[in-house]
Amino acid sequence: MQVAKHRKAKKIQEALGPDFTVLEFDQPTASATQAATAIGCTVAQIAKSLVFADASGGPILVIVSGANRVDETKVGQILGTTIHRADADFVKSATGFSIGGVPPVGHTTRLSVVLDQALRDFDEIWAAGGTPNAVFKLTPAQLKQLTGGIYCDVRSINI
Repeated sequence: MQVAKHRKAKKIQEALGPDFTVLEFDQPTASATQAATAIGCTVAQIAKSLVFADASGGPILVIVSGANRVDETKVGQILGTTIHRADADFVKSATGFSIGGVPPVGHTTRLSVVLDQALRDFDEIWAAGGTPNAVFKLTPAQLKQLTGGIYCDVRSINI
C-alpha cells in the first residue's frame, strides 16, 4: 500500500483535499471482495460506485454497500424515473473513469447520487479512488457531504 501515484488517483486526491488519503495497492481493488481483502475490512464496508442511466439517458450514481445489490425499481421510484445499468462506454463518458475504479467524486459530468442507507451502519467505509487498485477511507457523513447524495433503501432483497 502506498500514497496515490497514478494520475487518476492523484486527481481524486486533489478533489478530496487534505482530509483524505487515496491509497494504491499492489493487488486489485476493483471488486468489493478484492477491496475488502486488500484493506482488511468487511465487504459491507466497501462503498461501490455503480452507474446507471435514467429514462432520458442521464447518468445516475448509486453508491451501495459491497454486500448489497441495487434494486433498480426502488431507485427509479426514488428519482421518479426508470433506470438501467449503464455499459462501460457510458460509465467512462459520464464519469471519466473505468468500471472498477469509479470514485464517488471527481466526475466529468454532474450525476444524480443515491446512497445505500446500509452504509450508515459503519463508522468508516472505503470507496474507489479512481483506478482499479486505489481506495480511500471516509465516514458515511463525509460521503453524503462530498456527493450531495441522499441515503435511501436501495438494496435488492433478491441477493
